[in-house]
Amino acid sequence: MRQPPVAGPSGAGGLVGVIGAGRMGRSIGVAFALAGTDFLLMDLRQRTDEAWRKLEAEVASDLQAMLARLCRLGRLDAVGAAEALRRIRLLRATEVAAALPAVDVLFEAVPETMEAKREALGFAGAHLPEQALVASTSSTMLAGELATLVPHPERFLNAHWLNPAYLIPLVEVSPHAATAGAVLERLLAVLRQAGKQPVVCHDRPGYIVPRLQVLIMNEAARMIEDGTASAADIDVAIRYGFGIRYASMGVAEFVDFGGLDILYHASAYLADRLADSRYASPPIVQAKMQRGELGIKTGQGLYAWNAEQAEQFQQEALERMVRLLDAQQVDTGTALPRPCG
Repeated sequence: MRQPPVAGPSGAGGLVGVIGAGRMGRSIGVAFALAGTDFLLMDLRQRTDEAWRKLEAEVASDLQAMLARLCRLGRLDAVGAAEALRRIRLLRATEVAAALPAVDVLFEAVPETMEAKREALGFAGAHLPEQALVASTSSTMLAGELATLVPHPERFLNAHWLNPAYLIPLVEVSPHAATAGAVLERLLAVLRQAGKQPVVCHDRPGYIVPRLQVLIMNEAARMIEDGTASAADIDVAIRYGFGIRYASMGVAEFVDFGGLDILYHASAYLADRLADSRYASPPIVQAKMQRGELGIKTGQGLYAWNAEQAEQFQQEALERMVRLLDAQQVDTGTALPRPCG
């Protein structure tokens, strides 16, 4: 692949790079390259010449495969794929120190061990300009824990990408207590310019998506274990029921749509029959039940609603649901209601 210049303007407002040339780093590189941003994919591991050539071939093959998948899906053409590939430059460990002073936004995507994080962030901090933004892609470690490893920790925060990072829009951004407000806004702008949908969450374990999905995945395993349903039927239920509904509206919206009273009573029943306090309603639901804040039907729930907002939300949610069902129809042969007229 042709090597783009190390420095220069980019679609994200400056040169972007990642320390860590594994699958996540490569996928993030593709995401930025598709948005027109020059991207440095930096490997810090000391390798023999033979090992380096092997990594080069592996990275080139992986990047080409990601772009080829997008082409087969009709989301990219051959010209766009070639241009994206030219924007990504793989750097060997011996080249990284000289390249870092030109980097404006740096992601860290090394293995999830404190030793690896300390080495990568310490090396980066020694060579980056003071104004460079630094974001770990850690899916487990808190931003506040990692910030101590970075000179000028006010420019540090977490940015948790979901696989495949080049396709999934969501990035969970988690600042720590000392992250500068301007740094948070800057990263959000960079991600939006790259076509991503960032959300902000406090520096707490699990962010948003992992905290929810761990509960769901463990519960699915429990249902298989206790004989409630087969793995195949659970997956069908998720793909054609649970998943479609929560892709059409968010969890908090769904609570308000159905009613907090429904959630409250269902939780009480499950907690009793399954003898498991995990199903009991949290204090916020109990308090809203007492105040009669039951969702759309009362005008206040986890959101505040008026009649016009409620009607618009329900119409838009149903439209999203129909589009998703149309896509699923290929797999199931299910006949949907056809347009009127």
